[in-house]
Amino acid sequence: MNPYALSILLSSLAIGTVTTFISNHWFLAWIGLELNTLAILPLITKMHHPRATEAATKYFLIQASASALMLFSMTLNSWLTGHWMIMNTIHDIPSMILTIALTMKLGVAPFHMWLPDVLQGSNLFTCLILSTWQKLAPMILLFQTSSQLNIHVLMMMAIMSTMIGGWGGLNQTQVRKIMAYSSIAHLGWMILVLTFLPNLMLLNLFIYLLMTSSMFMMLMTLSSTNMNKMALSWLKSPTLVSTMLIMLMSLGGLPPTSGFMPKWLILQEITKHNMNVMATIMAMSALLSLFFYLRMSYCISLTTAPNTSNSNIMWRLNTRPYFMMSMLIILATMLLPMTTMLNNWTI
Repeated sequence: MNPYALSILLSSLAIGTVTTFISNHWFLAWIGLELNTLAILPLITKMHHPRATEAATKYFLIQASASALMLFSMTLNSWLTGHWMIMNTIHDIPSMILTIALTMKLGVAPFHMWLPDVLQGSNLFTCLILSTWQKLAPMILLFQTSSQLNIHVLMMMAIMSTMIGGWGGLNQTQVRKIMAYSSIAHLGWMILVLTFLPNLMLLNLFIYLLMTSSMFMMLMTLSSTNMNKMALSWLKSPTLVSTMLIMLMSLGGLPPTSGFMPKWLILQEITKHNMNVMATIMAMSALLSLFFYLRMSYCISLTTAPNTSNSNIMWRLNTRPYFMMSMLIILATMLLPMTTMLNNWTI
C-alpha cells in the first residue's frame, strides 16, 4: 500500500478513536465509530485476495448493523429522556439495544461469529489493529455507561464468551483464528467485571492490549500464520521463540506472568459479591483457553518441523533492533509484582 494512503488511514483510525474518547454527545461518539469502520476497510482489502474481500464485506455488514442499532438506541433514548448526553440517564430499553450494538462491534458472544473469519482474511498487521485499537472506542463507551447496563445480560454474555472462546480455539490450526477466539475469551472477562468495578475492566483491557500487541508483533517478525510455520520458527530466532512460550503462558493466565493478574483480581472481585458459582465457571473456562495455548507451545518447542527450511538462517542475518516489541514483551510478562499498586488504582 502507498505510504501516504497508509498514513491517512492510520490517522483516520486515531482521529476516530480520539473523537469517541472526548465526546460527551452520543452522535459525536457514533461519528467516531463510523470513522474507525471506514478507515479499517481499505486495510483489510489491501491484499487483493477473495478472502480479504470476504472479510471486508463481513466486517462492513456487521459494523453497519451495529452502528444502525446504536443510532436507533440513541434516538429512542433521546425521545424517552429528552437528551443526547452520554453521562446522563439511559432508559432501560435503549440501554439493552446499546449493549447489543457495542458487543456486536467488539465481537462478544453471541455476536462473535464474524471475528475469526475477518481475522483469517486479513494480514497480521491488520489483525493487530482489529484485535487491539478497534476495541478501544466501544470499550470506552461501555465504561462510561457501565452503571446503567443490565448486569444479568452482561454476565450471560461473559459466560458465553469465555466458553465459546475456549471451545472454539481447541481444533484450530490457523494462528489468526486462535488469536480471534483468544480475543473473544478475554472480552468475556472484561464484560464480567464491567458493572462491578469498571476500573478493573480498564486494567484488564490494558494488559490484554499489551499481550496481544506483543504476540502479533512476534508473529509478524517470524511470519507465522499456522502451526506448520510456527514449528519452523525455531530455525529463524530461537530467542524470540523462547520468549513466545512465556507470552503464550501469559495469555493463558498462568503465574507469575502479567496475564495472571487480571484473572486473579476479577475472580477476587466477583467472590466478594458471593458469586462463587460464577467464579468457578469462569475459572474452569479459562482452562479451555490454556489448553490451546499449551498446544501452540508444544508445536513451537517440542515438535520436529514437518519439513526442512531451504532458506538461510534468518536469526543470524536479521540484526534489526525491536525496541517497541521488546518493551511490550517485558510489560506483558513481568507486571505481576506491581499488582498491589495497580489494584489500589482500580479501587
